[in-house]
Amino acid sequence: MIHMKVQGLTIDPATNSPIIILQELTGERTLPIWIGLLEATAIASELEKVTFSRPMTHDLALSLITHMGRKILKVEVTALQDNTFYAQLYLQDAAGEVSTVDSRPSDAIALALRAQAPILVAEEVLATAAASPAQGDKEWKDLLESMDPEDFGKYKM
Repeated sequence: MIHMKVQGLTIDPATNSPIIILQELTGERTLPIWIGLLEATAIASELEKVTFSRPMTHDLALSLITHMGRKILKVEVTALQDNTFYAQLYLQDAAGEVSTVDSRPSDAIALALRAQAPILVAEEVLATAAASPAQGDKEWKDLLESMDPEDFGKYKM
């Protein structure tokens, strides 16, 4: 598993879909994951440390996890099958027992950010879907360079 961080959010100009960009902590590879608008908003609000008067869905989920005596140890993006990413939440209880919960990567990342838990990606996923400036991924570079700052909208970091 490769430790990643959220580099930011952007919008795919062809589909107007949000994309979360993960980047290796100790390398140059990035991993774009197309996500839903609600999840992008949840991630952006946490990255920007926006607070709301009432808990949003991911804040509520973290509160429930904590209230039940568990904590999020880490999240892992484990697979990419048929253009769909898969993730697991690793939860630990007070006795130290660890269990996993199937999750969409966007939800797992939104929770990981709130819990300050590590985000990990399987090497196989990175080998299949990562972009690397060192490898000269021209298509990915061209996409990012062709975007106007206004394309980022409220997701601009």
